[in-house]
Amino acid sequence: MAPKVRITKEEIVEGAIELVRQGGELALNARNLAAALNCSTQPIFSNFSSMEELRMVVITQIDQLCNQYIKREVESGVYPAYKASGMAYIRFAKEEGELFKLLYMRDRSQEAESKEMELGDEMESILQDSTGLSGAEAEFFHLEMWAFVHGIATMFATGFLNLDWAVVSKMLTDVYQGLKQQLGMECEENGCH
Repeated sequence: MAPKVRITKEEIVEGAIELVRQGGELALNARNLAAALNCSTQPIFSNFSSMEELRMVVITQIDQLCNQYIKREVESGVYPAYKASGMAYIRFAKEEGELFKLLYMRDRSQEAESKEMELGDEMESILQDSTGLSGAEAEFFHLEMWAFVHGIATMFATGFLNLDWAVVSKMLTDVYQGLKQQLGMECEENGCH
């Protein structure tokens, strides 16, 4: 009798991510995953209590993949760090559209408050240094900038828009400069700092 092939938890997650990558979130079910892994559903449910648990692990892994895109773009030095994070977010949407949709375009009405829009300490410091804005103003600046970047990324992920990277770069710079000028003028008038 041939020994049973053991399917690892990591292989299950990798297979699930590949299913989403190829067929979108709806492709992620036990039957499709078992077929892709060439096994029964037993290894899936031996490693995960439910498909929802697996889905949440997949979302966490996809989030880490997106963060790797951002880290690589920032470290490349092609753009200033804050702009690089936006460019990477858009690049992730273009190159990994289905993964982007699962991570950023799913219904979150039943989830705890989203942390995607939060400005991390390092980026907050970079943004404050480059704009001269204080903490609350920098967070609002980031919210407006993130909404713009997310819009472009969503259009890339859905195939609605396909722009040259130089155009995307210019658009981000234009909005960044416009917001910087607008919020700077408001702060001068209202004494924000």
